[in-house]
Amino acid sequence: MLKVAIQMDPIEAVNIASDTTFLMAMTGQERGHRLWVYDFRTLALEEGRLYCRARAVTLRRTVGDHVTFGDWERLDLGRDVDVILMRQDPPFDMAYVTATYLLETVHPHTLVVNDPAEVRSAPEKLLVTRFPDLTPPTLVSSDPVALVAFHEKHGDVVLKPLHGAAGSGVVRLKAGDPNLEALIEIHATGSRDPLVIQKFLPAVSAGDKRILLVDGEPVGAINRIPAKDQVRSNLRVGGTAAPVELTARDKEICAAIGPTLKARGLIFVGIDVIGDWLTEINVTSPTGAQQLKNFTGVDATAAMWDVIERKRAA
Repeated sequence: MLKVAIQMDPIEAVNIASDTTFLMAMTGQERGHRLWVYDFRTLALEEGRLYCRARAVTLRRTVGDHVTFGDWERLDLGRDVDVILMRQDPPFDMAYVTATYLLETVHPHTLVVNDPAEVRSAPEKLLVTRFPDLTPPTLVSSDPVALVAFHEKHGDVVLKPLHGAAGSGVVRLKAGDPNLEALIEIHATGSRDPLVIQKFLPAVSAGDKRILLVDGEPVGAINRIPAKDQVRSNLRVGGTAAPVELTARDKEICAAIGPTLKARGLIFVGIDVIGDWLTEINVTSPTGAQQLKNFTGVDATAAMWDVIERKRAA
């Protein structure tokens, strides 16, 4: 039995039919592991030891009655638990970054999934740029001159905030669209982060594939199909999940990036592939495991626990 603390958004509010973290926790419980949940805001570093306020949980697959909480406890995350699942949702802001610094004080003595230092150094839309042969033409910049020049060069493009998530702020700009500079100005009023501008891939109309990898190996994929006339396929903004098989190109992409993910301790990862091109590598709290299990019977969270249990037994 492993003692597992899950850093996540409120578990009582999750959709148990679609939430990947709930499936991770349920699978762990079914394997006999003991679970606690806590909010990252309760992390406390005191005299070199990292604590949190947490509650033990017992889970059920019963809508509206899926969790029973124990009493509040102060956990010493370096001594009282074996594993921490870092699963709170973005935004990937300074509070998120600070949580990675705090968790780094107990990892790897307490195994943190994913490795907090690597999560911090691998923002979804930046890690992918390490593989330029696998990605569409992409620019990351705050410079209006560079962004406008990229738009003029490539015509039909997609603009998105560097640290956005779940499709938030994604805009398509066709060739000659006059709104790019205004959008840059609007973004700059609320953020000092760069923008990402990427050549538009027409293949998105057929779907944006989410491939789940565990310890660098692909375990399966789902397709996320955008609503009619929409560019965003994320399930949270109206995309529809559908079953899909891995193509030879998908396997080529996974083989190219898998060793890097494994070496960096990024155990549970979701990548996005449109057509033949890799567009994002998601390492914070990747989703899609419930849909994959429903479509194929393949449980990516079971594969994750296999890896965690091997590492803890070593």
